[in-house]
Amino acid sequence: MDLLALFLTALVAATLLPAQSEIVLGALVVAGTQPVWLLLAVATTGNVLGSCINWALGRFMMRYASHKRFPFSAAQIDRAQGWYARYGWWSLFFAWAPIIGDPLTLAAGTMKEPFWRFVTIVTLGKLGRYIALVAALQAAA
Repeated sequence: MDLLALFLTALVAATLLPAQSEIVLGALVVAGTQPVWLLLAVATTGNVLGSCINWALGRFMMRYASHKRFPFSAAQIDRAQGWYARYGWWSLFFAWAPIIGDPLTLAAGTMKEPFWRFVTIVTLGKLGRYIALVAALQAAA
């Protein structure tokens, strides 16, 4: 049950919905009931899958941009695409970052970033963030 909660929290945290997977991961690391490598794998998998959902939404939502109930304004889309075009795929290393990470993965989809590169870079960035968190927790213990 702990692993499922971690997976689902990490997945939701990577979408545009608010959630904090770091809190759940940290609590499970401190509890010590599961191997750290397993916790890292579950959290990373859930978080990357959530980012993939954002990429897919971005990739396919633009056909509805002219609809009156479309959730983003043309200015918001232009701003996100401009930022992504300026910094390119390298910016995906920051998909883990609060506030900018989730919209960044959505923008990558609208800019038709190749999925293989998207998944590779996002996985490296998110795994790196979780490793840093676990290392900090273990150093503090």
